[in-house]
Amino acid sequence: MTVVVGWTPDARGYAALVRGAREARAHGEDLLVVNATTGTAAVDDRFAAASDVTEVRTLLASLGIEAEVRQPVVRDVTEALLAVTEEVDASVLVIGIRHRSPVGKLIMGSTAQRILLDARCPVLAVKADDDTR
Repeated sequence: MTVVVGWTPDARGYAALVRGAREARAHGEDLLVVNATTGTAAVDDRFAAASDVTEVRTLLASLGIEAEVRQPVVRDVTEALLAVTEEVDASVLVIGIRHRSPVGKLIMGSTAQRILLDARCPVLAVKADDDTR
């Protein structure tokens, strides 16, 4: 089985990455890190630069974990992430979510909401301790 992490180069993404790495190590599973983009924006802050990917590999190596990192350019990020979980028969999908106001809790972000509603595997939603990263 495989732990899949939907990763973005921000505090939420790193929180999901660390938790996913711990889950993979605890259960002796592979770790697959997915950072996808639609490629439609000139600048996509959620799509990692090469230096961000190097930082991720260094962080995981310091934790003693090897991982595959994929950066697909896709039509729909949510659908692509869910397709990966099915492709690898994921045991869990780990995503980062932001802290929400009471109104924000009522109207969850579309990506997280679609993942929670449509995933065929368990989803672990992680909040970052510090949203300044």
